[in-house]
Amino acid sequence: MLTSGSYVQYASILNVTHTTLSAGIPVITDTMRASVLIETGRVEVQERLVPTPGPGDVLVEIAAVGVCGSDAHYYRHGRIGEYVVTAPIVLGHEASGRIVAVGAGVSGSRIGERVSIEPQRPDPDSVESRRGDYNLCPHMEFYATPPIDGALAQYATIGSAFAHPVPDEVSDIAAALFEPLSVGIASIRKAGVVAGGSVLIAGAGPIGLVCAQVARAHGATRIVLSDINSARLETALRFGATATVGPDDVAGLEPFDAFVDASGAPSAIAAGIGAVRPAGRVVLVGMGAAELTIPVSIVQNRELILTGVFRYANTWPTATALVTAGLVDLDALVTGRYALDEVADALDADRVEGSIKAVVLPQLVSDGHPAAERRSS
Repeated sequence: MLTSGSYVQYASILNVTHTTLSAGIPVITDTMRASVLIETGRVEVQERLVPTPGPGDVLVEIAAVGVCGSDAHYYRHGRIGEYVVTAPIVLGHEASGRIVAVGAGVSGSRIGERVSIEPQRPDPDSVESRRGDYNLCPHMEFYATPPIDGALAQYATIGSAFAHPVPDEVSDIAAALFEPLSVGIASIRKAGVVAGGSVLIAGAGPIGLVCAQVARAHGATRIVLSDINSARLETALRFGATATVGPDDVAGLEPFDAFVDASGAPSAIAAGIGAVRPAGRVVLVGMGAAELTIPVSIVQNRELILTGVFRYANTWPTATALVTAGLVDLDALVTGRYALDEVADALDADRVEGSIKAVVLPQLVSDGHPAAERRSS
């Protein structure tokens, strides 16, 4: 991992864009490399100006960026619902790094701090922010959501309160994956999972796997994952699931206290709702169709609570505690590491058999070998 003590050595083996002082604090140059989505299906590395931290901001040298399904969706389709890519944009919102400069009003003592980035810029004066639901702020600027640039670059700025310090025992990659972990935390909170409880999770991708780990950390004793991919179901047993089933077998299961959909599949959602006991909870987190048919009579007759999850709020302290305590393993999710020149491959990694999570290391120089060979180790 990148720490102040190892920074000079780190810089010597990577092709970084700055020199370093003896204390390990970088001298930042004017330009940086950034992977830019030019048009649907085409990304290229460009030289861009290093952003300047404004008042209350910090400048972070990016160490790791997780690739999300939304990044791949923008890459392949150029839009997600109402969010449309109309100009070149930097993707990536799961990020970590090291603070290298601060804006006005931020203590210089934060320089050198390793951080996990919460990629949100809400309006602090909105009604939603004032009541604590800042993730729902209608004026939100969110990394890699058009037209806001993300973190697939060597540097990025963020509000200082959203640059969360991470302890030395947490790797840079794990710190980047606090973002999808936060989605899992928000989902399990909404599901009301408690010690001794039960939860059905549809979709054994990265979000489903972190939901399972968070549910286990909450003390749930019955955590069942469903998916159409048998290999993913086998993987789920290593990440908190107590059992796995195919979608067609959900109807025959004993009822659950809660259902979390991390698949976005209409059939999985319908089956999951039918598997929840009276007064249970249904949480929709997976990206799917804009509209779907749900069994309204089941929701009414069982008095189910049905809600969605849109990002997260106030989750980073919990993420830090879970990972530090060893209750959630994020490093083990990583199945491919990529350089900034290999972002196109990283965005298509979800199509590779056995892939769970791809991570881009902006300071990494491609070694000429296939990126998929650089497994988590």
